Amino acid sequence: MTDKEKGVAVRAILDRDLAILKEDTLRMGSLLESAIVHSMQALRNRDEILAQEIVANDAQVNALRFKVEEASLNLIASQQPAAGDLRAIVAALNMVTDLERMGDHAAGIAKIVLRLPDDGALELPPSLNQMADLALRMLRKALEAYTKVDENIAYSVATQDDVIDLHYKALFRELVEMMSEGKDMTNVGIYLMFVGHKLERIADRVTNLAERVIFMTSGLMQELNPEPDEADIN
Repeated sequence: MTDKEKGVAVRAILDRDLAILKEDTLRMGSLLESAIVHSMQALRNRDEILAQEIVANDAQVNALRFKVEEASLNLIASQQPAAGDLRAIVAALNMVTDLERMGDHAAGIAKIVLRLPDDGALELPPSLNQMADLALRMLRKALEAYTKVDENIAYSVATQDDVIDLHYKALFRELVEMMSEGKDMTNVGIYLMFVGHKLERIADRVTNLAERVIFMTSGLMQELNPEPDEADIN
């Protein structure tokens, strides 16, 4: 085998391993999307069986994270990738960490369902539904950006985080009004406030995914939505 043929063979192996790495990362994202959808469904219906399934299934997300991390480190050690290949591996390493944390938040919503009183279906405040819907749209767009390696889509995802924050502020007002109706609603309102917080954190993590896609395409590491105290304000 000539040096050129050896180089082609090595490139083919690297391309195959990178494709598997990306496939596993996207599969993790798909599991997470399902977990968010089902956690909100369980919340609306106070479905304890579904909530327990979500908590149990979080182990699949964790297992995929470890698989991607191990594969990434093995690739770096064995193939010594450079430039775009190395950025793709580093991006996957970071993304699975964020996806795993989002899985924890989705499971956290399911655990809240298990603490709620069993009083039938629950009508959620409008802002909470809007937060959940937008967080899901952001996640789907971030995964699309990763699939297509499209930084324009990634930037568009980050712009939605401010909208999530507006819904989060509106949620507080809606919950204060709900809790003024009596002690029973106060307990429910507190739990729903925790749900809102978890959705807000999921959206923050989705923004991190968008940042990794931009890093893949340009090598540029930047925080797209810094907190007010972290922003460069003159």
